[in-house]
Amino acid sequence: MEEKKPAYTIPARFRQLENLHILFWLIKDLCWCLLFKPLGIFMILPTISVALFITWRNRRIFSELMHNLAISLWIVANSIWMIAEFYEVDEQVKPYCVIPFSLGLALLLYYYIVYKMIQKKGKDVVVETEERLG
Repeated sequence: MEEKKPAYTIPARFRQLENLHILFWLIKDLCWCLLFKPLGIFMILPTISVALFITWRNRRIFSELMHNLAISLWIVANSIWMIAEFYEVDEQVKPYCVIPFSLGLALLLYYYIVYKMIQKKGKDVVVETEERLG
């Protein structure tokens, strides 16, 4: 018998917020490409703020928490890089972008390698126990 997994749905107000977040992020990155320094730097605040708000709202779902933290760290690194390029200090500053990028990657590696493995082991133990009790 196939196990039926619960559906994960996103409430409409959260989906709208996520869509707004994408808009902010695209405006920020477009400003970076077009070298619109003031607007690009200004857009960092709403982009990171919404990312952190989404992370906070989804903190009870471990998968969402890990992925949203990684996205927030990605935006931080991306924003540092953008500012560094705007002010032509990217060669000095870009190595520091590795820190938030790496932290985000570490969170996702932990989630996919450690957490998922522990979760799978727990399910295997439950199935084995149920089979023995039978």
